[in-house]
Amino acid sequence: MSRLDFTPYRRSTVGFDRLFDMLEGQARASSGDNYPPFNIAKSGDDNYRITLAVAGFRSQDLDITAQANLLVVQGRKREDAEGDGELLHVGIANRGFERRFELADYVRVDNATLADGLLVIDLVREVPEAMKPKKIAVSTAPTLTSVPTGQDADDTDAGEAREADAA
Repeated sequence: MSRLDFTPYRRSTVGFDRLFDMLEGQARASSGDNYPPFNIAKSGDDNYRITLAVAGFRSQDLDITAQANLLVVQGRKREDAEGDGELLHVGIANRGFERRFELADYVRVDNATLADGLLVIDLVREVPEAMKPKKIAVSTAPTLTSVPTGQDADDTDAGEAREADAA
């Protein structure tokens, strides 16, 4: 069993503990049950779609819970029999499940639909205006004017003095 070691990164970063813990936890959890199978797709910069294959489940058998940075999809096993006869072979899985998806900050569930045995969950990342990048205008500072040196300075000072006297 392979283990991820983020120790070198933990030494040189600050505030990423939650990310490293999540990655290590996912590595441990991914070795378990892979039911139901799912796809994750990205369409655009801020739109995501999770598609789970949940054949045999009705909408009332499924429970989707979104909380801070976590999406939990649960399916409850039905006890009612499918038809009047005795089942000779059971190939369609109808067992309960729980699937967890870690969500990034500002990702929310937009929509969930069930059709043709596929549960489709649309996610949208909405970054608040205060967190979006802003353009900063660069203002120009007043420039320095050159001061004459030597005899030119004396002539300028005398001219200014004459103007002040005249006023």
